[in-house]
Amino acid sequence: MADRFFPNVMPDFVEETALHQDDAADSLLKLLSMPYPSLSQSFKRAALDLKEIVVLETWGLTGQHVQDFTLYSGALGTAFLLFKAYQVAQNKNDLNLCLEIVEAFDSSSLASKDVTFLCGRAGGCALGAVAAKYAGEQELLNYYLAQFTEIKLPKNLSDELLYGRVGYLWACLFLNKNVGQGTIPSTNTRAVVEEIIENGRKLAKKGGPPLMFEWYGEKYWGAAHGLAGIMHVLMDMELKPDEAEDVKGTLKYMIENRFPGGNYPVSEEDRKRDVLVHWCHGAPGIGLTLAKAAKVFDDREFLKAAVDAAEEVWNRGLLKRVGICHGISGNAYLFLTLYRITGNLVFLYRAKAFASFLLDRAHKLISKGEMHGGDNAYSLFEGIGGMAYLFLDMCEPSKARFPAYEL
Repeated sequence: MADRFFPNVMPDFVEETALHQDDAADSLLKLLSMPYPSLSQSFKRAALDLKEIVVLETWGLTGQHVQDFTLYSGALGTAFLLFKAYQVAQNKNDLNLCLEIVEAFDSSSLASKDVTFLCGRAGGCALGAVAAKYAGEQELLNYYLAQFTEIKLPKNLSDELLYGRVGYLWACLFLNKNVGQGTIPSTNTRAVVEEIIENGRKLAKKGGPPLMFEWYGEKYWGAAHGLAGIMHVLMDMELKPDEAEDVKGTLKYMIENRFPGGNYPVSEEDRKRDVLVHWCHGAPGIGLTLAKAAKVFDDREFLKAAVDAAEEVWNRGLLKRVGICHGISGNAYLFLTLYRITGNLVFLYRAKAFASFLLDRAHKLISKGEMHGGDNAYSLFEGIGGMAYLFLDMCEPSKARFPAYEL
């Protein structure tokens, strides 16, 4: 397992005033002891430099070479990063280029049957509508909203986040948050929620959780394809009391059946291998869902489990990958979320430590072949696009949200 992550030898906590910057022999220790206003400027500069590289490599000068338009691994991820950069730096060119990429996606995906935010047409239409609103282009906003309402969910659709029903529902939530509540009314989403709940109850077995789901024949637990991602989105929907209890009971079942160290199985069928500490599978993504459940259900058991998951991420989550989905960038977000809901500076420090590790060492480790740059090296979820997004979030950590997962 150790070949998956770097040993975390960073101090458990470093006071920002504990070390004179000029006296720091170790460059990482220097970053950890730097006053946060200065460090946040370093993150911002690095993020904006990375953004330019990502744009060049994924979009180029014309965008004509684009083969993958998804937000997860393709050009829409670049558009999402540009939108984030605009929110942080207020450079209108970033917003304009975001809209340019979405326009190209729109014309190329009209026949697409993929319907989710991360991997389908819903993501492009929703992002296009929100970016148009920020740009003050009402006609374009109306166009993308109209396109969004034309999306039809196939009958054989799965329920998970990347390719399934909750991935579509997340796009609806994104629109409601950023365009206005009721943009996609609950009357439009209620039937989808009911179908998800019905499917989950059908697959649940006696002695197991109230809800269970399959993706390609496997009962996954994680954020990308399994229980955590589905519960995460359902908690933002209008649920009947019995449905909310099923969500709560499912998460309690997961806590009761976690590994002793605080990590979680990949699936029901794989309950013995404690290996993956990723957003997609394992403690980082499940921890984010449990932290959300602590607020939704006002239940400290969920918060304690999220903190336990974060401890596992601190110990085993300094992965030999940079990305959001299965890398250090994504793992840092559990600390940011716990900092936001608890105000505990230890969690902010741990997020800062993971981000500083990337800022200080990622490029060197990748160039030496000691760290994986991602199967799609410049993408949002697998590559340095995600690292750039994290650095932008580190500029204002109390507002940080895991991209395309936390609202």
